[in-house]
Amino acid sequence: MAFDGITVSCVAHELNEKLAGGRISKIAQPETDELLLTIKTREGNFRLLLSASASLPLIYLTENNKNSPLTAPNFCMLLRKHISGGRIISITQPSLERILRFEIEHLDEMGDLCKKYLVVEIMGKHSNIIFCSDQDMIIDSIKHVSSQMSSVREVLPGRPYFIPETQEKADPLSVTEEQFLSILSAKSVKLSKALYTSLTGLSPIAAEEICYRASLDSGRAASSYEPEELIHLYRTFCRFLEPLRFGSWEPAIYYDGKTPVEYSCLPLTLYGHFRRELYASVSAMLEHYYAERNTLTRIRQKSTDLRRIVQTALERNVKKYDLQAKQLKDTEKREKYRIYGELINTYGYGVEPGSKSFEAVNYYTGETVTIPLDPQISVQANAAKYFDKYGKLKRTCEAVTKLLQETSAEIEHLKSIQTALDIALQEEDLVQIKEELMESGYIRKRAPGNKRPKITSRPFHYLSSDGFHIYVGKNNYQNDELTFQFARGNDWWFHAKGIPGSHVIVQTEGKELPDRTFEEAARLAAYYSAARGTDKVEIDYVEKKHVKKPNGAKPGFVVYYTNYSMMIDSDISGIAQI
Repeated sequence: MAFDGITVSCVAHELNEKLAGGRISKIAQPETDELLLTIKTREGNFRLLLSASASLPLIYLTENNKNSPLTAPNFCMLLRKHISGGRIISITQPSLERILRFEIEHLDEMGDLCKKYLVVEIMGKHSNIIFCSDQDMIIDSIKHVSSQMSSVREVLPGRPYFIPETQEKADPLSVTEEQFLSILSAKSVKLSKALYTSLTGLSPIAAEEICYRASLDSGRAASSYEPEELIHLYRTFCRFLEPLRFGSWEPAIYYDGKTPVEYSCLPLTLYGHFRRELYASVSAMLEHYYAERNTLTRIRQKSTDLRRIVQTALERNVKKYDLQAKQLKDTEKREKYRIYGELINTYGYGVEPGSKSFEAVNYYTGETVTIPLDPQISVQANAAKYFDKYGKLKRTCEAVTKLLQETSAEIEHLKSIQTALDIALQEEDLVQIKEELMESGYIRKRAPGNKRPKITSRPFHYLSSDGFHIYVGKNNYQNDELTFQFARGNDWWFHAKGIPGSHVIVQTEGKELPDRTFEEAARLAAYYSAARGTDKVEIDYVEKKHVKKPNGAKPGFVVYYTNYSMMIDSDISGIAQI
């Protein structure tokens, strides 16, 4: 779920429980748009991260520290001057806005007790951290917003602070049934959009969840619903937000296999098919979710160059394949020329010189065909001409067929590398993929003096529910190593049928595999393939001794002729990884 008003409400409640009454002992600004406050309470010290990043604004408690610049920025120095040692009175959220307001009590230069407010606005690219006086005058902000940047509100020292208008949105915590019906019945947009554009703090996913719980089509126009249906929606909406009133939320992250898909403080029944992992606090949920998402994002960024190389090569080979396929299709008429030549030799003795055509019965089909002739040459020369055309097209067919097979193998190879890039979770996983691209000629090989990097990436290692060890290759080199060096003859080999994917090896240790282990290995083969995320994937499995590698085949390419198959989903949430 986006960092919406519901999440902010849960964060506010958690921070009030842990930080209210605590004193700010340290203020740091590790990034230009980020603060890290250390707060001393009776329960101990807490670190509070406040980020106004345009791409990832966040608020949560963390145990991790960050390095600060040698010279503190001006905004950090200002906060240290005013509120260092200050006591946090309360943390409040106006309505269900994406805003947290820290009320801080401190002593001024004269030793008098006074109050200041630190306002954190979590509003996407408009996020900000604003320091205000007790009269709501802006003292300074981590981002300055002038009138040239925004016609709605200036955020500059000396300007009054106010919450920008929320496009006449209603407060979800106080909206009445009559107001709810009046607002939605006037909206011609789809129902879910009508909800999150009419009510403060609701994200699109929260709106979809409310529609899902009410069993109403979120894509249908809100104005098309009957009043009784909107009343039912209102009551569902109230039940959805009820935990916010009693503080009974359940922070959780939803996983598709190992990939975090969404997080929420309230249960998302529309994600019931995903694995749900509960957390003890909202902060732990947020920190864990964004840490995992950042890891995936970082690997995506690191692999961007490799992906571009593979995609360019793939597009080039697909175009080459299409041209070769067209050229092969043009050779299909070669048999016609051979038959013309044979018919001319058989029946051409009666054709008069200078004829432009003649008719003959095709003794292969019994049909009468008309054979064009070149009147400038003899009948025998016409036959020779057709045989020459046939011979040329036959040689072209043989050559193009071979090229087509090579191009097809190259396309499959590149697709397998794409899948390996999708599987990669760490930077060291990319090293072998880069080596493979070098060996295949897509990346310039390193100079003779440059040493080959040390390979530290290892296959995934899982343990089945019945105690059997399962190994999954992360790339083509690891696939070959697993299948032909690591696995023994009676171990079982799994692979998604007809699509790029990892080789999966189950070590049998001479034992018979239970059905559950077969299914778990098949799920791993489905998950680590190009069909990840689909409900049904066909998996081939066979004893390793029946898997062969043809001479000169691309890395990861194998053949097998006797195998079993099963249809399975790609959910690996119940399989333990070692």
